Amino acid sequence: MIIRKKEHWFKMLFVWNGSVLPALLPRLILLFLLSITVVYLHGTIFSFKVPLNPAPLTLFGFVLALFLGFRNNVSFDRFWEGRKLWGALLNDTRSLARQAITLIDEAPNKQSTINFVQLLISFTYALKHQLRDTDALEDLKGRLSDGQFKIIEPARFKPVMLIKLMAEWIREARANKKIDSIQQIRFDENLDKLAEIVGGCERIKSTPLPYSYRVLLHRTVYLYCLLLPFGLVDSLQWLTPFIVVFIAYTFVAFEAIADEIEQPFGTEANDLALNAMCLTIESTLLELVGEESPEIKISEDNIID
Repeated sequence: MIIRKKEHWFKMLFVWNGSVLPALLPRLILLFLLSITVVYLHGTIFSFKVPLNPAPLTLFGFVLALFLGFRNNVSFDRFWEGRKLWGALLNDTRSLARQAITLIDEAPNKQSTINFVQLLISFTYALKHQLRDTDALEDLKGRLSDGQFKIIEPARFKPVMLIKLMAEWIREARANKKIDSIQQIRFDENLDKLAEIVGGCERIKSTPLPYSYRVLLHRTVYLYCLLLPFGLVDSLQWLTPFIVVFIAYTFVAFEAIADEIEQPFGTEANDLALNAMCLTIESTLLELVGEESPEIKISEDNIID
């Protein structure tokens, strides 16, 4: 994810890193060349003058902008819901760590508490890898005991299995009379919240927008951009290629941004910074138990994920 401070309005005109323009540039160049050809031929194709004028294109463009606005709102809702789920994950892991530290006598059971905190940290990394379809074993190997790692390694849904291990830790604490039944219930309530977060993230990942809707909007945007030079050539002449590219950039970029943030758990420039969030959770939990915590570093190009 790209994190930038508020920049001067003039510098914003030339921002490249984090913009969708690099991906759109080949398409815009092709449209620019098409527009030059249309102007050169005065809007005729095989001696047939295409009878278009700006009026219907203006009306159609207004309707298309409304549909693109709706598409972007839906995509941003998914992005923001994902961010809220990971914000809740930070809060719930802190609550569970605090309960493990304060509700159980820390002095004789510090290592046991640290093991529970490592399960919470491992859960966070496992969820990140599950959402990104990447291998979590490298991040889990140094944070889990050998016995725990053997249980988690073959599991398909590793975050859920880690919740089970945390529940077994709580059950063992109850059996050893380190916590009472009421405290056990409070632990279970927070574990249920973790399970709800996993389910919410899986819902976003596994339920994209209907494909037919995306195809319809995609075709409409590009058809509109291809017809635009024929509607503007008579009134704008050689200004047509520049105006067409500017209008097309607006419409095509809106569609590209919506596609990018529709699945917010990926690794593109505008997706959620899950690596940084995992480091934040790890740092705060280790600090709670008095262990050394990793630093969160931002690279020179302002990418934190």
